[in-house]
Amino acid sequence: MTVLAARAGGAAEPAPAKVNLYLHVTGRRADGYHLLDSLVVFAGAADVVGMAPAEGLSLHLAGAEGAALAAEPDNLVLRAARLLVDETGCTPAGQLTLEKNLPVASGIGGGSADAAAALRLLNRSWMLGLQEGRLLDMAARLGADVPVCVSARAARMEGVGEVLSAAPRLPACGMVLANPRVPLPTPSVFRARQGGFTPRANLPEAWADAAAMARDLAACRNDLQEAAISLCPPVSTVLEALAALPGCLLARMSGSGATCFALFADAETARKGAGMLPEAWWRWGGGLYDAPL
Repeated sequence: MTVLAARAGGAAEPAPAKVNLYLHVTGRRADGYHLLDSLVVFAGAADVVGMAPAEGLSLHLAGAEGAALAAEPDNLVLRAARLLVDETGCTPAGQLTLEKNLPVASGIGGGSADAAAALRLLNRSWMLGLQEGRLLDMAARLGADVPVCVSARAARMEGVGEVLSAAPRLPACGMVLANPRVPLPTPSVFRARQGGFTPRANLPEAWADAAAMARDLAACRNDLQEAAISLCPPVSTVLEALAALPGCLLARMSGSGATCFALFADAETARKGAGMLPEAWWRWGGGLYDAPL
């Protein structure tokens, strides 16, 4: 059963792209892990995790970006499923399908979003009845970015990713995502980072419009951007192209890269902007993801 078929039957869960509107490295723990402060939103671009009834547990890869994961010995979707089994003692059953539409190792949390979507989908499909707090505990064991992806709603992310709080109320806006199709492993970017730490950002309770949000975010930064450019110079080219798009309010790299984003006043302007970028890049334009409550 394909993801499209699973969608028709309701056994599917979107895994929207996670975008860091800013990312401050605020310190470092004794164990070497960096402490972060970041405002995370989710774009309409998404992978999809589906499930069909089957004996045992298996995973099928599909989608335009699925081939990039074919050599992985243990996908995060399967790890999430096995963790649910270990924690609840349920019988694992289902053919999982991952429709991979987001580029791999690209700074928009594709694997983390996939794992979080699997937790949501299987919690529902296997009728486990786990509350979000329990899912968050399990998510933290799968990776630093997985907890914020569990709700797929805008949030402020701190600590090593496990400290989540409410985001400012976001205005309507559009977003373009662009990746030069060069994978950037997160550990390599952190190792290449130089300099000190950046204070926690001061954020308002809400923004009146996208222009006001962009102005405030311009006072923040992505502390990994310079390191990413040193490892992958095309990131700079992508940022320049985004900044030059008509109506662009802010252009910045997301996460550890190489995906970059641009903010716009509305989704339609963003969709048009994405179409102006080089076809050789991975690109998407539209609005933010509206997670169900």
